Amino acid sequence: MNDDSLQGGLFDAPHLEELDLDGADVVIHRHFFGAEEADSYFKTLHDDVGWGREETLMFGRRQQIPRLTAWFGDRLKDYTYSGITMTPNPWTDLLAEIRDRTGALAGTHFNSVLLNLYRDGRDGVAWHADDEPELGPEPAIGSVSLGATRRFHLRPRDRSSETVSVDLEHGDVLVMRGPMQHSWQHQVPKTAKAVGPRINLTFRQVSGRQ
Repeated sequence: MNDDSLQGGLFDAPHLEELDLDGADVVIHRHFFGAEEADSYFKTLHDDVGWGREETLMFGRRQQIPRLTAWFGDRLKDYTYSGITMTPNPWTDLLAEIRDRTGALAGTHFNSVLLNLYRDGRDGVAWHADDEPELGPEPAIGSVSLGATRRFHLRPRDRSSETVSVDLEHGDVLVMRGPMQHSWQHQVPKTAKAVGPRINLTFRQVSGRQ
């Protein structure tokens, strides 16, 4: 990982940032994971996770998504998004530790996590909402950022106001709750800027198979 990607997190103290969004409950716990432990988490996950490249159906054609992914969670908690069904790997001790600390912030118990590896600025995720039936009517999502800073966009589904942009930094935890997934969309856009790799962990409570 490029050391430049960590500069903003080395000297900033943890603090809470609440986004003023109509009909959405979104907070960012800035630098919740300190620089040293966030560095360690990033290295272990980057090197040890069995990253894969999924395909989705777009405009009648199978296309590879522009990032690498992995899915971990409780037994039988399958998850389907964008036509992709993920069967979870069992929790590692490290992921269980991050899960429990993130769940404490969100006030919920997460049973699954989707890991995304954005290798550089050519990787991203398009506009979407985490509104799959398996997540329930008002899901809580805990999103952990490790590595390079990337821009995060939010916009109302009805396009009634302009896009809101925030930078998610090394060690930040973003928590989305309430009706947000039904009234807002979000994305991590691709960028022509030179950026290092970023790992994003999105923790969820999935109903899955029983």
